[in-house]
Amino acid sequence: MTVSTASQPGLASRLVSGFLAVKPLFNLAKHQARQMMIDRAEKLGVPWRQQAETLLSRNWDNEFTQVHNPQLNYPEYYLRPFHAYDEGNLSWKAAVEVEVAAYAVHAKIWPEAGVEGDNRLRQSYNEVLQAHLPTNLQDIADLGCSVGMSTLALQQLYPQAKITGVDLSPYFLAVAQYNSQKWQQQGYPLPTWVHAPAEATNLPENSFDLVSLCLVCHELPRVATQQIFQEARRILRPGGYLAIMDMNPNSEVITRMPPFVFTLLKSTEPYLDEYFSLNLEQALTDAGFQLLTVTCNSPRHRTVIALNSHQ
Repeated sequence: MTVSTASQPGLASRLVSGFLAVKPLFNLAKHQARQMMIDRAEKLGVPWRQQAETLLSRNWDNEFTQVHNPQLNYPEYYLRPFHAYDEGNLSWKAAVEVEVAAYAVHAKIWPEAGVEGDNRLRQSYNEVLQAHLPTNLQDIADLGCSVGMSTLALQQLYPQAKITGVDLSPYFLAVAQYNSQKWQQQGYPLPTWVHAPAEATNLPENSFDLVSLCLVCHELPRVATQQIFQEARRILRPGGYLAIMDMNPNSEVITRMPPFVFTLLKSTEPYLDEYFSLNLEQALTDAGFQLLTVTCNSPRHRTVIALNSHQ
């Protein structure tokens, strides 16, 4: 039996959801998923435990104060457990482990890439942007920027651009602020970090040439994704672009995923069924975008680029 990703969750997906609805089984799957990631990272030579412990031991008050919006009300969907963390993205533990987790998760995309899989994935996204977008983009919004790995990749592609990173987790943004100090030493400008939901950024309208959503949509309920598309159109200039890189529900890697692996994946990604059943292209059209291209940029990821054509 393999996993179906049709417009409605298939039998395997429904069975997995039923399994995970039993809390002790959910906790077991979540624990197993986390242990597999840690073990994979450390086999690759990524010191997950040591790096997390080092980062947790420092004082983050300065960075946190710089980015935190204490008036922000978190949407309900964001308060659920994510990625095997009971507090979801609202914890230091989640924040300091983003980078090592990305190395572990993306190590198997290309078997020969190993620990370089994450960098190769982000580079493959950049290559699609480079092939289809102008090179002189000046203002870029990176929605769901996390700890800034996607932001740095965009800055490397567009070194002249001013980039604004938006995220709901002040813990992630504090780590992004810390990381960006190192980027500044390499000659990159400091991004602007904004603590806000991507569906209500409060950024000025008609002010960006590109809005990027990198590995974000699969972590969202469908209605939030649709609202983010509307917000992206609001903040984009006429002729600006929306670019989305995420899992490709139609890839053979996804559709033929063994149920055991899918169970572990769903235990850490509560909105996966909503993402897999979303017609992304239609949602973009409904939001007023003109779809330009859909490109498979890895064996299990796709990049979608759409144009804000309103005048």
